[in-house]
Amino acid sequence: MPVSSTNSPDKGTEFSQKRSIRCGRLQLDLSEPVVMGILNITADSFFDGGKYLTEKAMLSRVETMLDEGASIIDIGAVSTRPGSKAVSAGDELSLIVKSVKTIAVQFPEAIISVDTYRSQVARMAAAQGAHIINDISGGTMDPLMHETLAGLDAAYVLMHIQGTPENMQDNPEYEDVSREVARFFDRQLESLTSLGKSNIILDPGFGFGKSVAHNYELLNNLESFCDYPYPLMAGVSRKSMINRVLNTSPAGALNGTTVLNTIALLKGALILRVHDVKPAAEAIKLVAAMKQSGRK
Repeated sequence: MPVSSTNSPDKGTEFSQKRSIRCGRLQLDLSEPVVMGILNITADSFFDGGKYLTEKAMLSRVETMLDEGASIIDIGAVSTRPGSKAVSAGDELSLIVKSVKTIAVQFPEAIISVDTYRSQVARMAAAQGAHIINDISGGTMDPLMHETLAGLDAAYVLMHIQGTPENMQDNPEYEDVSREVARFFDRQLESLTSLGKSNIILDPGFGFGKSVAHNYELLNNLESFCDYPYPLMAGVSRKSMINRVLNTSPAGALNGTTVLNTIALLKGALILRVHDVKPAAEAIKLVAAMKQSGRK
């Protein structure tokens, strides 16, 4: 079932022409899919909260993820698990600024992403060296986000969410989840492109205001979002869409994560956002080998 995206830009973006995207001072090559490694510097994230609160632990984790094949490090200072409570902008800002600055100094060629829905945090993070702003709200939780991003060289991850992290899983409803996510993208892309923003990444937002059935419908239709002239990111790592089907916990969801990542790759995802970098990098290599064999 193709998804309509009639309001998406008529002309190809820089990405659709060159298969790369500008991320601040760096260029991210997307001629092949890449891995975004998750770095949670919070105490209450659903899987690895509390593990990387010290500078030593944080830098060790970044080094490991880069060694295992991550192209991007995504830093989150606010838990966005279902039911999570918002933290103050000041608390988030202090954590993000310090972490971005430290990582940028230690790993100057690493592409740093910051997971935030606040324009103030996005602006300060970019000033400290962040290359990507990963906004779970797609601009709906801060009216200044799109305007702020238009003034930054950082790339922007436009993600779909229904509701907020605090209430998004209360009772998510859609008539057609794929079409409604596409309509959301159309509206937000119109806002962003009217402001001159073009280095954009799309994320349908698995687990953010969706039931298990909604998530699998989105995954089944994922290739439809490749009609947009922007790279597609998939974030399914250790989420409840796996745990509920397999009757497991986030700790037991690695195999399920790898399976769904492989499906996402086959359906056109170019960025995998994961807790476990090596299995995702290996999935990318195996899918590439299969596709290469088909070209002979």
